[in-house]
Amino acid sequence: MLKIDMTIVFILLLLTPIFGQQDTSVVQDAIYDRPFITSAFPVALGGYLEGNTNYFSEDGVSEGFSMEFRRFNIFLYSTIIPRVRFFAELEFEHGTEEIAIETAQVEFELLQALVFRAGIIIVPIGAYNVNHDPPKYEFVERPLEATKIIPTTLSDIGFGFNGKIFWNNLLFTYDAYLVNGLSDGIILNDQGRTFLESGKSEERFAEDNNGSPTFSGRLAVKSLKYGELGISYYSGIYNSFQIEGEIVDAKRSIRIAAIDFNTKIEKLIIQGEFALNSIDVPKDISDIFGTKQWGGYIDIVYPIIKGNILGFDNSVINIAVRLERVDYNVGEFTETGKNIYDDINGLSFAISFRPASGTVLKANYIHYWSRDALGNPTVKTAGFQFGIATYF
Repeated sequence: MLKIDMTIVFILLLLTPIFGQQDTSVVQDAIYDRPFITSAFPVALGGYLEGNTNYFSEDGVSEGFSMEFRRFNIFLYSTIIPRVRFFAELEFEHGTEEIAIETAQVEFELLQALVFRAGIIIVPIGAYNVNHDPPKYEFVERPLEATKIIPTTLSDIGFGFNGKIFWNNLLFTYDAYLVNGLSDGIILNDQGRTFLESGKSEERFAEDNNGSPTFSGRLAVKSLKYGELGISYYSGIYNSFQIEGEIVDAKRSIRIAAIDFNTKIEKLIIQGEFALNSIDVPKDISDIFGTKQWGGYIDIVYPIIKGNILGFDNSVINIAVRLERVDYNVGEFTETGKNIYDDINGLSFAISFRPASGTVLKANYIHYWSRDALGNPTVKTAGFQFGIATYF
């Protein structure tokens, strides 16, 4: 079983942004860092599509080969007047199995350091939740931390401010918003564990389930030479503690803290994220529904060939590796004092071909080692994926 020493991981996390050269883009700009946006027209239409094949086996047992049209997203952008802009994203997942408005926001730029944003917004918890488009990555699957610990893509109705502040050779960015927040499904779900993804009720776009807004914010610093380092925080009440004015439960909070980084050492690209969840659950079920969870990943990408490949100018072949881990329930059983496991470790390899920066063909090998809460023999899952993703 793959083991990751947390001391080493966090030392790597803190030290990796101190090497190499980096471009001028920042995570905060991810929503507008898409090739369809130009200044030539008042309204721009674009999007991306993603499809892949899958062949997985679990402890040697496979369901065979399958193909999947995973996502088709449409972007709409408009500069209404100078310093007032609109952006929306409509997502179709697995054909038309799931259709959702992921983003629909208006921004008023009072100053570069003070921009008001309102609507359905991407919650700024971690970098991956903000910057998650498949054409930007060499892997088909999103990191476990970004789907099992932080429920990417997490968007919500809300409002707040963001901005950029330049100081010497550093760029500071901030985001701070109030949103409706996650709901009771965090523990009242069919997963049998604390699971934030299940707290993404569609009702949050219409009303708050408890009348108590949730705060989410991210601070980051970017050095043109060393890279970007960000910290995020999410805090609020998730349960319906009153019904028609009658108190029916204690207020139960959720807190997420995350740290993310990206840097470039010569040609080597390193990026990653770590998150810690703290959830208030009733004591009599805390052994099953964890009060603390954590997860993290590191992606390392290296271009091995650049130039004219198969007649495509400025194309690139990359190789990449991903290390990741999530722990759904950090702690010990109340009665026995024995460790609660319920964790997954992952190791993935990728080779990708980019005929253009916004188009990628990728081949992946993935291996997961997972244990249940009791620490029964490890379940090994392995598989191959081939995927394609492109902006348009």
